[in-house]
Amino acid sequence: MGSKIIESSGDIFKDLGFSAEQSEKMNIKSHLMAEIETFIKTEKLTQEQASKIMGVSRPRISDVTRGRIDKFTIDALVDMLTKAGHHVQVLVEKAA
Repeated sequence: MGSKIIESSGDIFKDLGFSAEQSEKMNIKSHLMAEIETFIKTEKLTQEQASKIMGVSRPRISDVTRGRIDKFTIDALVDMLTKAGHHVQVLVEKAA
């Protein structure tokens, strides 16, 4: 069997077969998770230190760093960033 190469739409979650609604939520979660990871790396925190700052268990921090997107709600990720001193803004645009 040969491999078939398909050009990306620019949205990995849509490319993987998720609905537009699921893809939008997963994109938001992935951006929030990336911000948490950046914070941890920039501040040179251990998972234990990050968990105390963000008010979650160390395994929850591990889930973020391992990309376990299915384990989080958008609310939980926003709460973690807020506790870390970040302000989360939302930009809504009409789809093209």
